[in-house]
Amino acid sequence: MAALAGKVAIVTGGASGIGRAIALRYGREGAIVTVADWNTAGGEETAAMIREATGRATFAQCDVSDPEQVQAMIDRAAADAGRLDIIVNNAGVGGTGQAAADMPVDAFQRVININLLGPYYGAKFAIPHLRKAGGGSIINIASTYGLIGAPNTPAYAAAKGGLVMLTKQMAVDYSRENIRVNAICPGFVDTDLGGRRARMSPEDAAAALAQREARAAIQPLPRQAQPDEISGAAVFLASDDASFIVGAILTVDGGQTILHNWGEYHQ
Repeated sequence: MAALAGKVAIVTGGASGIGRAIALRYGREGAIVTVADWNTAGGEETAAMIREATGRATFAQCDVSDPEQVQAMIDRAAADAGRLDIIVNNAGVGGTGQAAADMPVDAFQRVININLLGPYYGAKFAIPHLRKAGGGSIINIASTYGLIGAPNTPAYAAAKGGLVMLTKQMAVDYSRENIRVNAICPGFVDTDLGGRRARMSPEDAAAALAQREARAAIQPLPRQAQPDEISGAAVFLASDDASFIVGAILTVDGGQTILHNWGEYHQ
């Protein structure tokens, strides 16, 4: 039997990258999926891909930094499907590549609003529906940058670090209601977060990709992950196989966070 057969799930940031991979995997595992994203074209495409693979999916346009939009999206998804069992708070944006003193205040606030407040809104408005269903799963997509320091990532690291602790705190509050709250911390994943490289010149985009690949090459597993390697963890945490897992921070990072970075990897 499919791991998520009959479950109703919302995946935010499902128009591309890790969110798309999770939404597609959930569809293959039998879930009824609402793909939520501000990117209508990409989100509609993800939902169509699920349906073409004989799954069930709809798209909902949503800016996760707006609590009213998040509540409306979640309430509608639960009403349409008759229940809600899973929400994956995946939507996020990168930073500006600047140190704290150089980063504009509004840019810092935007990252916090989307990457930290967005998951808070998702959990807040999903919990009443999860209660009605007798429990469920909240999965937050954090980052290894929420666990370790990294150059020029003040807002991103602050948001993801906050999301790690929000995950643990909500697990304390809601586990006795059978609402399991966990997080995944991906490392280097072969995506273009927020389409940043798409806005660069071909030369700059190639240089940015090469830089990520060089950093990933230092890890014990010397490569970037593919998005579907993150989606497997999201299926597991949402499934009954993870029924006794709460407040877990699951690193899916090729060993990035276990190796002191000397600048090269010595076998």
